[in-house]
Amino acid sequence: MTMLDLKRPSPRRPDGEGSVQVQMDPSLQIDSAKVFAVYGKGGIGKSTTSSNLSVAFSKLGKKVLQIGCDPKHDSTFTLTKRLAPTVIDVLESVDFHSEELRPEDYMFEGYNGVMCVEAGGPPAGTGCGGYVVGQTVKLLKEHHLLDDADIVIFDVLGDVVCGGFASPLQHAHRGVVVAANDFDSIFAMNRIVSAISAKSKNYEVRLGGVIANRSKATDEIDRFCDATGLRRLAHFPDLDAIRLSRLKKRTLFEMDSEDPEVAAVQQEYLRLAASLLAGVEPCAATAMKDREIFDFLGFD
Repeated sequence: MTMLDLKRPSPRRPDGEGSVQVQMDPSLQIDSAKVFAVYGKGGIGKSTTSSNLSVAFSKLGKKVLQIGCDPKHDSTFTLTKRLAPTVIDVLESVDFHSEELRPEDYMFEGYNGVMCVEAGGPPAGTGCGGYVVGQTVKLLKEHHLLDDADIVIFDVLGDVVCGGFASPLQHAHRGVVVAANDFDSIFAMNRIVSAISAKSKNYEVRLGGVIANRSKATDEIDRFCDATGLRRLAHFPDLDAIRLSRLKKRTLFEMDSEDPEVAAVQQEYLRLAASLLAGVEPCAATAMKDREIFDFLGFD
């Protein structure tokens, strides 16, 4: 090998327009389940939304698997009442010899039969989230744990739509965004819309819509939807009962249904789950440029 060969960049396959993101092994496709990937600004309530949506699907008689894709590994906290060990942790404990693992080492049953897996994350600064997601799906397939699932929900770290943490979109049928009625959430949503659009060029994933969360009003979200072609799928207001449920390690379906506000939120989750089961048409949304969205939302 010559010095010239060493300097040549290794060939990379395109993934979306102008992208060099993590590629999915074709053998690791999730075939039998409907798969949803949930994205949104950090701290916007994706895990709360994902967990309650998982329960709503289970209340409709579906077998649900929720996969947390965050190093904090707290996606399934209210479902299992614990911080479950991550796939990466248990793989490391057996020196990455996956044949030594049993399903009960990394999969845990949560409220109403929702099955829960925490993918975890690589050590900071040393690895890729896409590898973690890939290893998780590989392990689930090796143990045939995806065969009986009707629904798979990926709850994905923050609004990181680069490289590895966009990899759940390679498995998903619909990408769903969680956003509040404020500038930061909508700005992040705009970036996620762009990411899903890029992934849709090479994969089955399509944009499903936005879930308005932690917001009394939805006027700014609705304006953005009208301008870009997005769709609002549901609205969950900023209620103390929702915050309290997480502090009590409970899903909203375990809270007092005699409280009319709680009952209304439970019904909204059930309605959302039913609509996603029925199949939402993909949104042909077009993301704005950064300068456009600043102007659109009224910032100088």
